[in-house]
Amino acid sequence: MTIETPIALPSPDAPLKIGTRGSPLALAQAHETRDRLAAHFDLPAEAFEIVVIKTTGDDRAMIAADRPLKEIGNKGLFTKEIEEQLMSGGIDIAVHSMKDMPTEQPEGLILDCYLPREDVRDCFISPSHSAIAELPEGTVVGTSSLRRRAQLLSRRPDLQVVEFRGNVQTRLKKLEDGVAACSFLAMAGLNRMNMAGAHMTPIAPEDMLPAVAQGAIGIERRTDDARVAEMLNAIHDRPTQFRLDAERSFLRTLDGSCETPIAGLALLDGEALWLRGEILRPDGSEALSGERRGPITEGVRMGADLARELLERAGEGFFDWKAG
Repeated sequence: MTIETPIALPSPDAPLKIGTRGSPLALAQAHETRDRLAAHFDLPAEAFEIVVIKTTGDDRAMIAADRPLKEIGNKGLFTKEIEEQLMSGGIDIAVHSMKDMPTEQPEGLILDCYLPREDVRDCFISPSHSAIAELPEGTVVGTSSLRRRAQLLSRRPDLQVVEFRGNVQTRLKKLEDGVAACSFLAMAGLNRMNMAGAHMTPIAPEDMLPAVAQGAIGIERRTDDARVAEMLNAIHDRPTQFRLDAERSFLRTLDGSCETPIAGLALLDGEALWLRGEILRPDGSEALSGERRGPITEGVRMGADLARELLERAGEGFFDWKAG
């Protein structure tokens, strides 16, 4: 008979260090992670230390200049410095927005814990309009997302889309200042910061399919850290895992990055999974979509299969960026 040794839980004298970016949304996600671990293991909040790490993507000059992410890097902009701290032992876990995460982790790190997923929808934000269809011809729309830009131009090529970077508060301030007539944010972030309210309208996925893994929080750890693995397993949400396994398989097979307009969403119905995916030319001139249905255990295969179908339909050069 094997007697399992209880894991050594963190304490105020030896806290578990949680690495995160410093934006209000990132901190809200880190606090949610801490609170779930504290509640499950009946620990005080002081048994956890939240460590703020500045990433390349948080550079204020780049945000102020509204430079497109495609010009300054890719998804790794928001993870590189955090993962370096995780690998060196400076932190014990890293909390990420899953839609920012590359589909492959550095050697020695693993991402196998997801918190229950929030609202996946995009949110239309405007002080003067309540829907995309209401916007007058030529309206200036602000977004930093290539996916949203392409989706907008695919449906409304008459709109003028400008680059709109920064955290939630920065973007809302730009709207107040009249830089654009409307913008878009993820409902999940607004909900997590209790900011959803007036002038904010959720967009049905049928009208704007969200980013892959939108609304999901992932927690990264060192592969060889058995204690942390056991702790994270206690708060891991398997339904979210099934959905993200399918979506990220779709993204991985497309070799997706911040330079490629890709949307994807998996929904569960009992033991069945429904996956929708969309790829677009960056200028919105063409959009291709498809779907797969099957058992949740086949999500990874369905994601890859749907990606291959869309790539075949798209042909060579579909994702080529055409400036202007």
